[in-house]
Amino acid sequence: MDVLSDYALIIMLVIMIGITITGLPLGIAMIVSSIFYLFISGQDIGLAAENVLNGVFGNFVALAVPLFIFSANIMNAGSVSDRILTFALALVGRVPGGLAQVNIMTSLIFSGMSGSAISDVAGVGKIITEMMIKENRYPRGFAGAITAVSAVVGPIFPPSIPVVFYALISSTSVGVLFLGGVIPAIMVCTTLGITVYFMAKIRGFPIEEAIPLRAFPLILLRAIPALLMPVILLGGIYSGAFTPTEAAAVAAFYALLLATFAYRVMGLKKFWGVVIDTVRTTSVVTIVLCGAYIFNYVVTVEQVPQTVFAFFDSMNLNRVEFLLLLNLLFLLMGCILDVSTIMLVVTPLFIPTALGLGIDLHHLGIVLVFNMMIGLITPPYGILLFIIKALNGIPVGEMIRETWLFLGLLIILLLMLTFIPDLVLWLPRYAGMLQ
Repeated sequence: MDVLSDYALIIMLVIMIGITITGLPLGIAMIVSSIFYLFISGQDIGLAAENVLNGVFGNFVALAVPLFIFSANIMNAGSVSDRILTFALALVGRVPGGLAQVNIMTSLIFSGMSGSAISDVAGVGKIITEMMIKENRYPRGFAGAITAVSAVVGPIFPPSIPVVFYALISSTSVGVLFLGGVIPAIMVCTTLGITVYFMAKIRGFPIEEAIPLRAFPLILLRAIPALLMPVILLGGIYSGAFTPTEAAAVAAFYALLLATFAYRVMGLKKFWGVVIDTVRTTSVVTIVLCGAYIFNYVVTVEQVPQTVFAFFDSMNLNRVEFLLLLNLLFLLMGCILDVSTIMLVVTPLFIPTALGLGIDLHHLGIVLVFNMMIGLITPPYGILLFIIKALNGIPVGEMIRETWLFLGLLIILLLMLTFIPDLVLWLPRYAGMLQ
């Protein structure tokens, strides 16, 4: 056993990789392999349960995750996305590439409610994609690509589930991170909108019929209750009325009120379906969280962060070089790993180095979240592309061909955020949340 304890970390990693290869979820693999580590190294196996209880169930911020998931599911099931879509169509439908512009705008609006790129694609994204490919108005690949690319704004604009995860592992302020994502999200949507405008001119994409001016007040009136959700959430957080976690509860309650009373589309049967979907999704997320906390305990005991710090320190990197290397690493990982794995398992390894180089952790958080969102549309993993294929039947290959230009633009924006921290930090400073 003493001999095995010298190689406990290596054995744990081998077991974790082996379990993952069999097809079991990564969360299960981390839990099982970490328990093996505790046993081999002669530590109390009860430490596994202790880290889960303290890390997940003892953390108030973690409660925000299932509540935001619940809110997004209600929005999708409660036909709220239809009203948002109609509002966006009235607003920008006459711009060249009208439905693509609507796609981008609805993604931004919906992101202020769900905090999840996958919820965006599965809800309003599915509807607008069907509208775009109907009667061959837009090429299938382009329709799927713009839906996937615009959805990445979801976790950047507040609220954001990946940002909550980052706050958990970095002990940073959720409120500051939420506010720091506003300008980057607007930059993404503006860049995409301008690009689509010129593509529409070159490729002859159709312009939508003008909606009569007299119809606009009714469209706005029907959309206002949904549009108020981001205002209520952000206004409540930054006025001090409630914490970000309490804001998640407010979002869930408000979404339920909208679907049940304002729009009257949420019956008991549909509500039960939303609860079941939320429990399933939350269970998957919680298993990953549990595994990550045990795994991170092992990593801490083995002093892996200190080893990583010493490695980067020996390279004599400055802030910019470190951030560039980190961006490259995370872009590569985003091609093969999902967001939760990168955020919860890999990111904690680099936080001590970032602190040592004097990098603001709030700036780092938004840069990394932005980076990982690019991974959602990057082959071969590109989970958003596969979701669109499942929902709308668009071949992944066709979407990938249309995605490269947008990927290049997103990487340019990522570099801008990396080199200009004030794009992230100016708004929190202006609001008095940072010095």
